[in-house]
Amino acid sequence: MTQLVRPGFKPRPSRISGRAPFGVKPYNSKCKMSCVSKFGWPIGPANVSNAQLWPIGVEVKVNNGEREWKREGLGFGVWGLMDFGFILLVVTVRDLVVLQTYRIRVFIWRTKKRNMISRSYTNLLDLASGNFPAMEVKKKRFPRVMTVPGNVAELDDDQAYSVTSENPSSISSDRMIIVANQLPLRAKRREDDNSWSFSWNEDSLLLQLKDGLPEDMEILYVGSLKVDIQPEEQDEVSQILLEKFRCIPAFLPPHILENFYDGFCKRHLWPLFHYMLPYSADQKGRFDRSMWEAYVSANKLFFQKVVEVINPDDDYIWIHDYHLMVLPTFLRRRFNRVKMGFFLHSPFPSSEIYRTLPVREEILKALLNSDIIGFHTFDYARHFLSCCSRMLGLEYQSKRGYLGLEYYGRTIGIKIMPVGIHMSRIESVMKLADEDAKTRELTQQFAGKTVLLGVDDLDIFKGINLKLLAMEQVLKQHPKWQGKAVLIQIVNPARGKGRDLQEIEDEIKESCRRINKEYGHPGYEPIVLLDRHVPITERVAYYSIAECVAVTAVRDGMNLTPYEYVVCRQGISTSQKCLNFSGPKKSMLVISEFIGCSPSLSGAFRVNPWNVEKTAEALNEAISMADSEKQLRHEKHYRYVATHDVAYWSRSFLQDMERTCSDHFRRRCWGIGFSFGFRVVALDPNFRKLSVDAIVSSYSRAESRAILLDYDGTVMPQNSINKSPSAQVISILNTLCADAKNVVFIVSGRGRDSLSKWFRPCKKLGIAAEHGYFLRQSQNEEWKICGQSSDFGWMHIAEPVMKLYTEATDGSSIERKESALVWQYRDADPGFGSSQAKEMLDHLESVLANEPVAVKSGQFIVEVKPQGVTKGLVAEKIFSSMAEDGKLADFVLCIGDDRSDEDMFEIIGNALSSNILSPTTSVFACTVGQKPSKAKYYLDDTAEVISMLEYLAEASSPLPSSDDEEGENAS
Repeated sequence: MTQLVRPGFKPRPSRISGRAPFGVKPYNSKCKMSCVSKFGWPIGPANVSNAQLWPIGVEVKVNNGEREWKREGLGFGVWGLMDFGFILLVVTVRDLVVLQTYRIRVFIWRTKKRNMISRSYTNLLDLASGNFPAMEVKKKRFPRVMTVPGNVAELDDDQAYSVTSENPSSISSDRMIIVANQLPLRAKRREDDNSWSFSWNEDSLLLQLKDGLPEDMEILYVGSLKVDIQPEEQDEVSQILLEKFRCIPAFLPPHILENFYDGFCKRHLWPLFHYMLPYSADQKGRFDRSMWEAYVSANKLFFQKVVEVINPDDDYIWIHDYHLMVLPTFLRRRFNRVKMGFFLHSPFPSSEIYRTLPVREEILKALLNSDIIGFHTFDYARHFLSCCSRMLGLEYQSKRGYLGLEYYGRTIGIKIMPVGIHMSRIESVMKLADEDAKTRELTQQFAGKTVLLGVDDLDIFKGINLKLLAMEQVLKQHPKWQGKAVLIQIVNPARGKGRDLQEIEDEIKESCRRINKEYGHPGYEPIVLLDRHVPITERVAYYSIAECVAVTAVRDGMNLTPYEYVVCRQGISTSQKCLNFSGPKKSMLVISEFIGCSPSLSGAFRVNPWNVEKTAEALNEAISMADSEKQLRHEKHYRYVATHDVAYWSRSFLQDMERTCSDHFRRRCWGIGFSFGFRVVALDPNFRKLSVDAIVSSYSRAESRAILLDYDGTVMPQNSINKSPSAQVISILNTLCADAKNVVFIVSGRGRDSLSKWFRPCKKLGIAAEHGYFLRQSQNEEWKICGQSSDFGWMHIAEPVMKLYTEATDGSSIERKESALVWQYRDADPGFGSSQAKEMLDHLESVLANEPVAVKSGQFIVEVKPQGVTKGLVAEKIFSSMAEDGKLADFVLCIGDDRSDEDMFEIIGNALSSNILSPTTSVFACTVGQKPSKAKYYLDDTAEVISMLEYLAEASSPLPSSDDEEGENAS
């Protein structure tokens, strides 16, 4: 077998032999092919002797980077094509074979039987030689043939669908691919033949959310299994799960699984997202990068499984929880327009906690490759938005009730929707006969007692011991409950492992022993500890006898225990009939204010679990309250829980995902960046990069030109400390101004004194200062005032307000111009500065409502300026002046980088339909940076702007100097 070689090394020739698949008779010949590394790029040529030729029906060739179809009767079985630096191998056998780059997967679609066969190859030479396992026909191996960039997707000559196409696939069959760490399945070994048996996990949220999705929507699940499947069993298990459950399992190697789940997820993300720094003494304060690498590798394995089944034009992908936070980057890199949502089921920490994570920006950028990101509460979403603002410089907007982040032309929706419970599941469990028997047993066991209930996993954040201490305070402060009140604490087994969990368990058991010893007596224990898993069928019985449920977690994502309790208390009629008991339906809740369901349950007693005394008082008040009040609170809770169930949650999320993704195929998308810096730029189809050749050609043909340039961020970098223009910029502007066909203006928000000083060497340069309030055609002319009013009495009102906010906002400052006041907060704390700017904007608009001024917000500024002063009006005056002089502009170049420049772009577009510009005028409205804009062109940065202006200067025809004219006259 030919070995992969590094560039520059000549590999040894190797012989490939083997049988052609499916009995196709091969032809002997010689060919050359290129080896491909595991990343997909060619790393060196390799001579292959006696390669096989198989009769085929379709051949793909590459001409100048574009594919074309060509029918052939004979073609290579393995054919290397160079396409944009990647090797594409085309193997066509009988009906159709589709090959991917990167990891090669072969699909043979048999049109008669509609069966699909699939095998994977990580070594291309194995594929070429035919040394692969025999492929037997298996039905429904994968749901459909996927479309992958550069792949052959049809046997006919019709154009193949591509994920980079401008239009969606004509096949419109909605399908949801749900990706989570674990599949919603239970698995066990059969005793008779030792084979695997699988069944649905009815308590899994992933299974329950189907109720909110359309009935005709196909659901596929991608995830791992809780059990360890041996490699030799994996193919068979995969086949069973796909055919019977529509599940695609991801099998993680043991070394990756340990570092991925027990390592990065549980030692880093889980504590961090619950507001606890994960660096313990035994780690010596170090971040274990091998765990991060395992996390990335695991996410990539999930990605490969999604790729096997996805139809990127039609399918929706819904990714769940913190285990798969970098998966969106892998998917977005492969499929630019895939419709993808992510929901985080855990809390999201404040920026001060999150910023300690060494890979903080990588995770944020990965999540932003989703179309919509969901959180349980506004607090969690607010923390995420704050992190994006502080670490990535992104600002969110609220439009018609929807939160959105603008990210390279894409709007990422921020969804706030707490998950609910599955009402039907709870109701069906309550009808089971064994539940009634268990309820009867518990009622007899705790007859005459007031039962309080706690249901928690063994976890350091559940606050179980705090609950026990609060119960101890109840018994101590209110002796009437001694012998009457009982706290039943169910402790489900821990999901992770570690020394801290053992310490918590020991602490809980010690507290139980101490409290029972002090306040218990024969026949009565105030604390009943159930240290085992209690299934929902048994849990319902405990709910039905509990007078109050207490949840004292110090931090939790959602916690649905209160919801389950409320529903069970509403439906206890079965147990009531058995016990000949009737009465109002009532329930009481004492819940921590740090859990996700707390904001939704307004009738509950919300407590700070760290304050044991206050929690104890809440417990006492809850069980002492009158039945009528308990009933009112219960009814309020039940109405909310019943109408905001899991179906409502999933339906709402899908609707928002559809809305967010509605314009995918109306935008032009391409990916930029490497690794986790990758992102997709989505722009208007007519928005493109300004071509130097095109603009120079149009410039050279024009007879009357108008060139309007912003200053900061356009010809001067925003982060430059020295704000004066460089000698290169001065030279270019002088050359452009020297051409009699040109009218050149600097249109800036800066004051006229600064601009006059900086551009003193440019005698013929026009300047519009303070957004056009002051206008000067050239250095020899006087400044003109273009504002509607010269009364600046309003400054005495606005400036004191700005001073108050400046004193309260460290890093902010006031810039007083002749016609405007500007409050800048670029150096302030991003979150606080933005908040202060919004508040001050409202304040100024209120106090200046009767003044002839406009209050505007910009990039890190709030500005108050006279009405009727915009850069757009400046452009209009310049064009009108040129038209009056008989020089109707037939070439317009306008470049800017911020919101104020958008007025210029808009006016230029409107001017084409007026008499100040010719309908045939060549207009180049250009923004700096790839971002949504009214301009039709963009340049990446100031360096490109200066370079383009330099090309225009070289194409200019400067006027002869006065010395040259005198020389000519003398001759």
